[in-house]
Formats: sequence, C-alpha cells, structure tokens
Amino acid sequence: MAAVTLKRKGNDLEVLRRLIYRLLPVQIMLCAVGAVNGIVSTYFATNYIGVDAMSAVGLYSPVNLLLTTISSILIIGAGILCGKYLGKNRIDRLCGCFTLDIILSVLIAIVCTAVFLFLASFDLTGFITRDEAVRPLFNSYLMGQAIGIIPFMLGNQLSVFLTLENRQKRTLAASLIYIAANLLFSYLFIAVMDMQAFGLALASSLGMWVFFGVQGIHYLSGKSLLSFAMKNIDLHECREMFKTGMAGAMSSWYLTIRSQVVNMLILAYVGSVGISAFAAAGNLLAIFWAVPGGMANLSRILMSISAGEEDQDTLTDIMHTAYTQFILILLALSALLIAFAVPLTQLFYHDPSHPVYMMMVWALRLLPVCMPLSIICSHYICFGEVTGQHSIVHILSLMDGLVNVSVFSLILTPFFGVSGVCTANILNGIVSALIVVAYAYIKNKRFPRSIEQLLVFPEKFGVTENERMDIHLQTKEEVVTVSGRVIDFCRERGLDSRRAYFSGLALEEMAGNVVEHGFSQDRKKHTIDIRVVHKDDDVILRIRDDCAPFDPTKLMPNGGSVDQFSNVGIRLVFGIAKDIQYRNTLGLNVLTVRI
Repeated sequence: MAAVTLKRKGNDLEVLRRLIYRLLPVQIMLCAVGAVNGIVSTYFATNYIGVDAMSAVGLYSPVNLLLTTISSILIIGAGILCGKYLGKNRIDRLCGCFTLDIILSVLIAIVCTAVFLFLASFDLTGFITRDEAVRPLFNSYLMGQAIGIIPFMLGNQLSVFLTLENRQKRTLAASLIYIAANLLFSYLFIAVMDMQAFGLALASSLGMWVFFGVQGIHYLSGKSLLSFAMKNIDLHECREMFKTGMAGAMSSWYLTIRSQVVNMLILAYVGSVGISAFAAAGNLLAIFWAVPGGMANLSRILMSISAGEEDQDTLTDIMHTAYTQFILILLALSALLIAFAVPLTQLFYHDPSHPVYMMMVWALRLLPVCMPLSIICSHYICFGEVTGQHSIVHILSLMDGLVNVSVFSLILTPFFGVSGVCTANILNGIVSALIVVAYAYIKNKRFPRSIEQLLVFPEKFGVTENERMDIHLQTKEEVVTVSGRVIDFCRERGLDSRRAYFSGLALEEMAGNVVEHGFSQDRKKHTIDIRVVHKDDDVILRIRDDCAPFDPTKLMPNGGSVDQFSNVGIRLVFGIAKDIQYRNTLGLNVLTVRI
C-alpha cells in the first residue's frame, strides 16, 4: 500500500509539474512586459537624452511601485477569490467578482491619472526631487506616464482572468505586440521627433493601450467564460477582496517606501550618478526578475484553486516544486548574469572611466544573488495568502519589503555606496528565509527538516487521509479496478451498500469515458487524477484530466442533446448524482460529482 501511495504522489507531482512548465512561460512574459518597458526607456534615455533623463526614470520608480501596489491589491484579492470560486464551481460568483474588480480598477485608475496630471502640470513634484535640472524632465515623464494608467490597471487584471480561462496564447500575443509597439513608438518619439522625456513615457503609455486592447477583445467576442454581470456583484466582496489583496500587496507598498529610502541614501552619499547606475541596473535586471515573478504569480493561481478544493497535497506539491526546481533554475540564471555583468553594462554606458560604469557593473554582479533567495519568501507569502494566514504574510511583507533592506542600506551605503545597497538586498533574502524557518518552528513546535515540515496549515483545512482516497489512472485496464476500490472506501466510511455501489459505478463510468474518448484524440501521454472524499455525509468524486476540453453536462437533454438512446452511461450518472459540475481550468478538465 505504501508503494502504491508513493507511486500515486510521484505521478501527481509529475502531472502538476507538466502543467506548471506549460503555463510558466506566459506568466514570465506577463511580468516581463513592464521590464521590457524599463529596458527600452533605459536604452533611449542613456543613448539619446542623457544621464539626467535616466535620473528622471529612476525617480519615477517609487511612483511606479505605488501604482503596482494598488493594482496588486485587486489582482491578488480578486485572483484568489476567483480561484476559490473555480475550485468550488461557482461560476455565478466568479462573474460577479470579475465585474466588481473591473469597475474598481477603472475608478482607481481615473483618480490616479488626475492626480499625476495635476502634479506634473503645476510643478508640484518637489517632494520627489529638488534638482532643478532633473525636475522638469521628471514632470514631463510623469505626464506621459499618466496617459497609460488606465490600460496599465485593466491590462494587469485581465492577465489574471485570461490565465484562469486558459487563454495564455492571447496574453502572450498581447505581450509580444506591446514590446513591438513600445519599441516603435520610442524610436519615433525620441530618435525621430526628439520629444525627450515626455516622448519616452508616451511611448510606454500608448504601448500599454495596445496591450490592453488585444486582451480586451476576448471579452467582447462572447466566447469568454467570464462576463460582465452587474446582477452578480456582491458589494460585501469588496471587503474580502481588499483584505486578501492588501495582505499580499503590502510587499509592493513597502517596496515603494523602500525605493524612496534607497534613492535618498544614494543621493546623499553618491549623488545623481548613483541613481542613474542603480536605476539602469534595476531596469535591466527587471526583465530577468520576470522569471521569479512569473513563478510566484503562477503558483498563487494554482494555490488559490487548490485552496478552493481544500487540496492540501497539491498545495504541498506546488511549494515542493518552488523550493527545489525553481531555485535551481534561478541559481543558473544568476550565475549567467554575474558572468556577463560587463557586456551588459556596455549596452548603456560605454566609458569605463566614468563612475557610473563601474557602479553598474558591481550592481549587476551583486543583485542577481537575490533571485534564488527571493523564491523562499515570495512563495511563502503566496501560501499564507491562500490559506488565510495573514500574520506571516504581513510579517514577511514588512521585513522583506522594507525593514531589512532599509536598515542594511543605512549601515552599508555610507561605506560602499551603490554596492552597499546591493549587498543589503542579499542580506535581506537571507534574513527573510530565516523568518520563514522560525515561523514554521513556532507554529509546528519542531525544527523543519523538510519542505513538508516547513508548511503550516490552518486547523480544519482540507480532509484527513481517512476521509479521502486518491487514484491515478493512465490506462483503460486500470479503470476496471476503480469501482471496487471506491465501493470498499465507502463501506469503510460506514456508508450504506446502495450509495457505495452508486459511487463506484459513477466513477467507473466517467473515468472510463475519459480514457475511451479523451486518451484516443491524440498521441500524447494523458493521466486521470481522481479524488474520492467523504465529507458532510456526501461522497464527492473529483475527476481531473489533461485531455482536450469536454463538458459531459452538454450531452444531457437540457444541455443540447435530444437523443434519449445516446450517452447512456453519462445519463445514468446524472440520474443517480445529487449534483454534477464541470469546468475547464488552466487546460485541465475538472468534473465534480456529488452523491
């Protein structure tokens, strides 16, 4: 029995990892959209406008982080709620949450746009910089960025919803078109029309409108799972959305403050040349930071769906993948960046004798070390968000996002300049990892010696091993044994023979249908992941497969078929089941049968 369990868990982990690596490239691309914008801005600022323009771009960083924080509150809050609704097959609540999120995003974006235009128009940005040479450039840059706030907010929201609908190709297309549009507009406005800092920001804003437009077409086509449904809005969800989102988005809020603190320290001890070097290095590395960022975003989506299903095993498998494979990938990426620090610097600064040159080189040699360390903190924050453990989310967000870097930078910057700030970021990753270990030790009352022991699950989360049975099928022959195993499980749980028999029959019919029709549609290797749960006096059968989308509910009379002599097995299951729900999530068919 132990050998079978280990085999099942190994197979489940394999299926999960195939799903993760299929979805991960698009999530990385989504995170890279803003990073590419930063690299384009850095290139045109340093090569066409000058160091002062690069300082304006660097000074905008805290402002951009503020916008990202506001957007993240809605992304995280709505994303987790929608993921849980998917896990529970509540499509009505899903559409209501989607509608509420879009309305809130538009209202917030309009307010931010008005504030930015007001500050820039009346030169009220002295609290950000008093440098007379830089502030006019910053005002122009801020005004150009204001034009793109609405599509920035909406584009970020739609990216999450498109992922939930398994529409990664559309998001990928939108990202690639955005990159091309941004490059084209930047060349036109700066190299050709010499629009200086305003043109630099305007190119990014117009590119963001293109990005949002490509995504938004899907929701006007009538083919989307999600629809704008005012009647399904529950205003009470605002509180839950902001409460859930705020806990996770506090990291971005703290980063906003931290960025301002770091800028002040660099200006005080190094000068504007230090801001230029640090901003250039940060903008360049941002495209590579899209890798751990995409990993965290994808994990949060998968975790939220698993939390809706109260699936403790899958949550553990996601964390296991992050703390083993993801960290190895980022170690390799960090080593590559460190090795190419000099040629990467030469993309932006060409004079080795200028102080900005070596500052950027050392920034590129130190900052990449933070990437593998960041996975530990970012994924534990995601885990805390979806399991409702807001205390550790707030602690990690505060320490990782603000306190650690600010304190270490305050100590090191006077002696090591920009390199001191970079070293502070590395020390931050180490301290944050130690906080995770300490939290697990306090909650579980033992020192964690494995990834499983590092996780802290709330009481009454999920079901015990005695209340569930997991089955993994890959061949038609294995389906034959399913019915007997389910019947035995039900009888062991004290259910009557009639319900036990119906449960076994229902599962055999539905799993057999998947193997017969789904497995034969292509030459790919497919799997069926089955979970049988006895909870609240119900038997819940969850059948999940990676075949082509297929909704058995559409074969019933009220679903479109009128032939009473077809699909007899499926009709039989619908006749004995209390409730049947189907959804296609992230490319997986999920059928839930309640008996």
